[in-house]
Amino acid sequence: MTQRTQRIDELLRQEIGQALERDVTDPGLGFATVTKVETAPDLSIARVWVSVIGPAEQRKETLAALRRAMPFIRRGLNSKIRLRRIPELEVRLDDTLERGTRVLRILDELGAGHVPVEIPAVGESLPTPVRRLHLLGDADDALPAIPPPPDEGKPRRRNGPPRGRGTSGERGSGGGRSGRPNGTRRTR
Repeated sequence: MTQRTQRIDELLRQEIGQALERDVTDPGLGFATVTKVETAPDLSIARVWVSVIGPAEQRKETLAALRRAMPFIRRGLNSKIRLRRIPELEVRLDDTLERGTRVLRILDELGAGHVPVEIPAVGESLPTPVRRLHLLGDADDALPAIPPPPDEGKPRRRNGPPRGRGTSGERGSGGGRSGRPNGTRRTR
């Protein structure tokens, strides 16, 4: 991915998110957040990754509403972004929150001393807060002192005159490359 496509991806993400907040009034649109945009190198298509909070039915309905709204958003982007061609917008569901919630539940079970059981996907995509037990190595424990790094034997360069300019570090000091006496110039 080039820097140009990265800039375009970020710009598209911001503009699509703002358009969803301001311009789209579809009643089927639930709580959706544009998390990432991936543009093809030829800018023909852009995958819009969207995170939707809610049960599975609401997520499906929101994705359908987003797919219906993408042509409208694409036309609006034409006046906001200066590109020869605005890419086709393809909506994809970003399920990283659900996977993160599953990992948190497994870690909670392991912390409680239980063997994790395969947890079926729950309709909600936000983690439920749980009380955390104090474990060895938490921030409350005293941290051991970190020893200084060993000296590698190289002398460190002190603040002094710049290298390659003689002893005084000034121009025209006679110790430079030209080999001429101090303050003289070459004449033609």
